[in-house]
Amino acid sequence: MLKTFLIGLKDLKIAFRDRAAIVFMLLTPFLLTIGMGLVTGRFSSNDSSGALNIPIVIVNLDNDSLGDALVEVFNSEELADLVEPTISQDAEAARTLVDEDETTVAIIIPSGFTQSIFSENINQSENIQIEFYANPSRPTSAGIVKTILDGFMARVDEMRVGSITSVAQLIISGRISPEQANAVGEEMGARFENTSTDFNETLITLNTSTNETETNEVDMLAFLAPGMALMFLMYTVSYGGRSILAEKAGGTLPRLLVTPTNSMQILGGKVFGIFLTGAAQMLILIGATTLFFQLQWGDVIGVVLLVFAAVFGATGWGLFITALARTPAQVGSVGTAVMLIFGILGGSFFEVENLPVIAQMFSKITPNAWALDGFTSLAFGGNLASLTTPLLALLTMGIVLFLISALLFGRKNLVQK
Repeated sequence: MLKTFLIGLKDLKIAFRDRAAIVFMLLTPFLLTIGMGLVTGRFSSNDSSGALNIPIVIVNLDNDSLGDALVEVFNSEELADLVEPTISQDAEAARTLVDEDETTVAIIIPSGFTQSIFSENINQSENIQIEFYANPSRPTSAGIVKTILDGFMARVDEMRVGSITSVAQLIISGRISPEQANAVGEEMGARFENTSTDFNETLITLNTSTNETETNEVDMLAFLAPGMALMFLMYTVSYGGRSILAEKAGGTLPRLLVTPTNSMQILGGKVFGIFLTGAAQMLILIGATTLFFQLQWGDVIGVVLLVFAAVFGATGWGLFITALARTPAQVGSVGTAVMLIFGILGGSFFEVENLPVIAQMFSKITPNAWALDGFTSLAFGGNLASLTTPLLALLTMGIVLFLISALLFGRKNLVQK
């Protein structure tokens, strides 16, 4: 274990002594983040309030407690500087406003939505969904609104699942009979219905940035910086993979076998070095944006865990590319191509929802998409619980790719003379 750690630490030092690598790992994503911040007005001196005032249209055909609660969420003081909602009763007219680029999003709450959640038969209610009709020319703004709506729906699902679980436990414990389940479920639904109008007080807690005055604001860099950092993370892991083949060609790896170090320790150390380099890159970029731009990334523990999981998944891809390649040049070429493709598919440039359906499906194989989902959740005040899916996806991705790469490396006898 100590040998593996020392080999990894050695590779980390070598990576940060390479000036060209430093440019691509740190300077380039940092400058691109600044450039995109300038384009979006993040550094504009004309508007320092942080207000975005995203225009949206809400069509509340439900006219019941949950529909009214969602309207109150978007009209709450917490979101006053973020969204500019307009209420309408015409769904088709709202869609037309989006098509004509006069608003960003139309949120259409269908009739019977509340009743579908608080149905008398809690296990057999009709599935009625809210329609989210977005303007493809405003991906970032639409993504912000969708995150708020997803948070609302998550709270609704939490209430519903809680009701179902509570009724099931009461039946199992013998406190109520199966015949009483519907009545108890209806009573729980009524209680939730009576408290649902308080959603706007607990549903959304935005990260705040304070500058002499305390004002809630959503920082555009919270969406731009993670995308750039994750895209260039793919360069870092391919750079590490390229170094493995370069050392093999130079005879360094075979010479290591002369020492009392086995092949698994050697490859493990190289892999650990790639992981350390990627983690250092991400943490340095996060620290730099926090220091220079006062960017709020969210829960510290959540950020660190998400960084490690993202680097783990990306390292798996770097090893897989290395295992398939024959020369360091091939790793460099393929790694650069994968970096750009994953950046596009993963949402580093625009929202994944604006891609064709097939492209959205392929985005799930990228660490970028899962990690960006996690960082966006943290930017809106999410906690560790909200990171469960991204973390599991990234860890699963890394494990699968590591196993495949290990089999391929074994066939290539990478460290043999």
